[in-house]
Amino acid sequence: MTGDGAPERTGEGSPRHQRRVATLASLLLLGAYFLVPVEQDPNGLRLAARSVATVALVAADAWLVTRLVRRQLAVADDPEQVQIRSLLQLAVALIGGLLAFALADYVIARSAPGEFVNLTTRIDALYFTLATLTTVGYGDVHAQGQFARVAVCVQMVFTIGVVTTGASIVVRQLARQAGRH
Repeated sequence: MTGDGAPERTGEGSPRHQRRVATLASLLLLGAYFLVPVEQDPNGLRLAARSVATVALVAADAWLVTRLVRRQLAVADDPEQVQIRSLLQLAVALIGGLLAFALADYVIARSAPGEFVNLTTRIDALYFTLATLTTVGYGDVHAQGQFARVAVCVQMVFTIGVVTTGASIVVRQLARQAGRH
């Protein structure tokens, strides 16, 4: 039963199913993050292609998050229109952006060992990216080289413009949803 006495929907369109799909998508993204090969590649063309693919992935994620944020802003004044599916999609897109940046940091650290201090594993990269995106910045892992600093600057701009807005909308809309049920 929902908060208004109506039976809770089940099946593919139900909020429970949508949460399961979002959780599975997030776990698949996390699995891909740990499994994608990132060995150093002496072939400059392949390295350039990987770099372009990473930039394209981050740009696509930023576009997706921005689109989903606009959709949520359009319905923000009418809680009845808030769709749990688009909120969950936004949350998964934010996780995708986080993992794309962590992977980019890891690849930079592996390709040019002097670019980051104390970033040697994928966990280090995830830790550093979370510390950067949440603006905690402990300082134990940090960008030292110019290329790494440029990459981190892009992460900071992404955080300010995309992640912060998207995360605040997800939290606000989910709180509204919880308050209605």
